[in-house]
Amino acid sequence: MPEDEVSQESPDFSMVLGGPLFQLFRRTHLSGDALELMGRRILIISLVAWLPLLVLALLGGQVLGGSVKIPFLGDIEMHVRFLIALPVLIAAELIVHSNIRPVIQQFAARRIIIAEEVPKFHAAVNSALRVRNSVVAELAVLVVVYTVGHWTWRNGVALEQASWYATPDRTSLNLTYAGYWLAFVSIPLFHFILLRWYLRLLTWFWLLWRISKLTLRLTPTHPDRAGGLGFLGDTVHAFAPILFAQGTLLAGLIASRIFYDGQALMTFKVEASILVVVFLLFFLVPFTFFSGQLTRAKRKGLREYGILASRYMQGFHEKWVQGGAPPTEELLGSGDIQSLADLGNSVAVVRQMRFVPFGMNTVIILVAATVAPILPLILTVFSAEEVLVKVIEILL
Repeated sequence: MPEDEVSQESPDFSMVLGGPLFQLFRRTHLSGDALELMGRRILIISLVAWLPLLVLALLGGQVLGGSVKIPFLGDIEMHVRFLIALPVLIAAELIVHSNIRPVIQQFAARRIIIAEEVPKFHAAVNSALRVRNSVVAELAVLVVVYTVGHWTWRNGVALEQASWYATPDRTSLNLTYAGYWLAFVSIPLFHFILLRWYLRLLTWFWLLWRISKLTLRLTPTHPDRAGGLGFLGDTVHAFAPILFAQGTLLAGLIASRIFYDGQALMTFKVEASILVVVFLLFFLVPFTFFSGQLTRAKRKGLREYGILASRYMQGFHEKWVQGGAPPTEELLGSGDIQSLADLGNSVAVVRQMRFVPFGMNTVIILVAATVAPILPLILTVFSAEEVLVKVIEILL
């Protein structure tokens, strides 16, 4: 088969169009074949997680307070978890699908995969699809949710105060009726959707690692400054909603500790900073899998274009500086000048080639998405007027 024909094959890959839960959504008319009905999914899943809690808390007299310190309506962490973070995680499916699905096709369309490596490329994609569609993988996530996830919530997230969902004692949490729904339906549902995202992300990153081990045809003078892999970096921002949901969850946890445990915002500055960095690295480090090939392509480009530039400059010097040009040929308007400028631009592009397929703008977008939900908590330290004054001072 000719090289061009092989290199143009475009395997179809989607991170989200598959798996038992996706098939369940299709059968229950919560999704179409291409993730349609997103609003319906968000509404139904959010109501399953949140509405029974309201009803049961209302029946138990814990909506506004009563005998508990933390009423249902005052539980900030719970509301942001199920009414903000959960809908964002569901909506992120369509965003990630529309941005990531064309990426694999770009490897083929741009002829980055050399002909000899195409079978390995297809094998990597098919392997990732099998993991995405795995029933065992999602069942394993479900087991983790009801074991490790449940233990983590009871011992690390649940507040040590009498609340609408539980009354703690020395050894355990005494759950209310609303607490039982929270502990065994709402929290597991949220954890399952969150951990399912991380399963998908690990599958995607594993696919990138396998592709990075193939011999790629990289162009050091490519204008994207990433050897032609800039399209990978352009898709990283698709994960911003997932980071926003994580930031929202973190903000809710901190807010609960501030308002009900009497802790200060600055108490969490180290933990929050570490978590933000960890989240950021989790999404960016896998794209460094290509750094080795990018580094080698840059070195090769600098060497080859350096030789070309030396040869050209020697010829240019002999012709125009040492008087080797024919008497009838004028320097003014000569194409040699433009060629010299073009060669200089090409060498400059090679020198500016990055070792990762993303730029600083991508990092800024991901950091902003993670930190944005935490920023309103500044109002627990400064008044709105003080914050406004500081913002104006920064802008001016």
